[in-house]
Amino acid sequence: MTASTLPDTTRLFIDGSWVLPSSTAQLSVFNPETEQLIARVPSGTPEDVDSAVRAARAAFSSWSVTTPAYRASILSELKCLLESKRSELVELIVSEVGTPARVADSVQVGLPIAVLESYIELLGTYEFRRRVGASIVMREPVGVVAAITPWNYPLHQSVAKVIPALAAGCTVVHKPSEIAPLTAFVLADLLDRAGLPQGVFNLVCGTGAEVGDPLVRHPDVDMVSFTGSTDTGRRIGAAAADTVKRVTLELGGKSANVILDDADLQVAVPAGVKNAFLNSGQTCTALSRMLVPRDCYDEALAIAVETAEKLEPRLGPVATEAQWERVQG
Repeated sequence: MTASTLPDTTRLFIDGSWVLPSSTAQLSVFNPETEQLIARVPSGTPEDVDSAVRAARAAFSSWSVTTPAYRASILSELKCLLESKRSELVELIVSEVGTPARVADSVQVGLPIAVLESYIELLGTYEFRRRVGASIVMREPVGVVAAITPWNYPLHQSVAKVIPALAAGCTVVHKPSEIAPLTAFVLADLLDRAGLPQGVFNLVCGTGAEVGDPLVRHPDVDMVSFTGSTDTGRRIGAAAADTVKRVTLELGGKSANVILDDADLQVAVPAGVKNAFLNSGQTCTALSRMLVPRDCYDEALAIAVETAEKLEPRLGPVATEAQWERVQG
């Protein structure tokens, strides 16, 4: 998939239509391998956020009372459409994020399709209403969900937030990362083609200051789901508290890989090294610190070095110059 075959990235997807943003400002998307410009997308504004949230709020009353079977049928159609675009999505993610094609196919595209399928299956068995003793427990959609996603796994992060919200009967306003927003445009297009009613899903890309913050603070947003840095997560939690929103935060951290003295180092160490380098290390679950018993240190280090030296063909560039500088530091 190239820029010429993408949906119109000069527009935002609001209330079931591709609409012109309220500002002419744009954000540039670069190929991290070649550093060439591959697309420009709108830099949304608080006015665009308000339009999207109002559309999602208006659509909630009807979408929230649809049957699980109906919602599953739309998600099943989306799965078929994603599968039909698999090779094109792999090509897009290679150019947008720099992930090698083989990893992009299995992880960046294959994983979100599997996640989507799991929610389709769950809709067939999940008890939205059940009796507990003398009581009836009703699980109801929370309302309008703001889904704010990062750049490292752009399609997967979008699917992992948007699809469960839709499956539950919520409506969504999605803000993808401005670094890697292009797969979100494809997802919006495919949701529309799958028959999702207007207003149920809305896409507003832009910066955190101009789109993220107004979205979090909007009084008609009921829940915020955010994946990203701890500093931004703190600000989101504080901003959402003013209107008592539900907030789900998946934030940064350093992941310790603890190897005990009875472990098979020839198995445990290579597995840990490969995990640390997945997606060029741009992974929230990357095992970035390996802790081993002191008397195993020299052997573990030798195995780790040997493993790392063989990984180069599986590694792509990091996503941005700022990320590269951070790694060097």
